[in-house]
Amino acid sequence: QVQVVESGGGLVQAGGSLRLSCEASGSFFGINAMAWYRQAPGKQRELVAQITRGGTTNYVDSVKGRFTISRDSAKNAGYLQMNSLKPEDTAIYYCNVIVLSLGYWGQGTQVTVSS
Repeated sequence: QVQVVESGGGLVQAGGSLRLSCEASGSFFGINAMAWYRQAPGKQRELVAQITRGGTTNYVDSVKGRFTISRDSAKNAGYLQMNSLKPEDTAIYYCNVIVLSLGYWGQGTQVTVSS
């Protein structure tokens, strides 16, 4: 009963920036946590960043200092600001929303970083 939609992906040159959005809708009272994952072709899906209901954030080492996760609890929305993008950041980025004890996935948004 939770729908998740990502947006904001695209094609950028190395060193550029993108801002991804994650919006959740449906019948629920609040989001316990939100996370961004990414999956490159032939690779396993990896956790990129997460934020809890209390605002605690965590990042995979490869994006620390470049990516920032944030949230707008009133709008049931989250964001991933990606700066200084590198070709190795190329992947489909997925938002995962935790409501109660269940996780809900969006359809993903493609991020492509060219050299």
